Amino acid sequence: MPEFSAHENVAIPLLINGINKKIANQTAKQILDEVELSDRYNFYPSQLSGGQQQRVAIARAIVGKPQLILADEPTGNLDSELSEKIFLLLKNLVKKYNIACLVVTHNHELAKLTDRLIKIKDGKII
Repeated sequence: MPEFSAHENVAIPLLINGINKKIANQTAKQILDEVELSDRYNFYPSQLSGGQQQRVAIARAIVGKPQLILADEPTGNLDSELSEKIFLLLKNLVKKYNIACLVVTHNHELAKLTDRLIKIKDGKII
């Protein structure tokens, strides 16, 4: 959300779910540290690179520890090197927090990094 800082973007889902503000802020800080954005807490999306924006999005998705994350082309706007780094970060965090993650991608190199690969061709699972 462009009108909120990285920290606020990650804390908001917790606040919406009724988590105490102090705990929400501490948890948001911890997750931003885990995605290597400890020096960008107060930066707004327009002040962040594409990779940093993706890491904020990952932090926001993970912060509430959902059972499932649906990720549609989570690295679609990034170069191949950064795509792999961001994808592996997402993969490691969902394993750490025991979150199922369904990723849809056209990137064959990233697809090879998944634990399970389901291919769809012409609307059919192959």
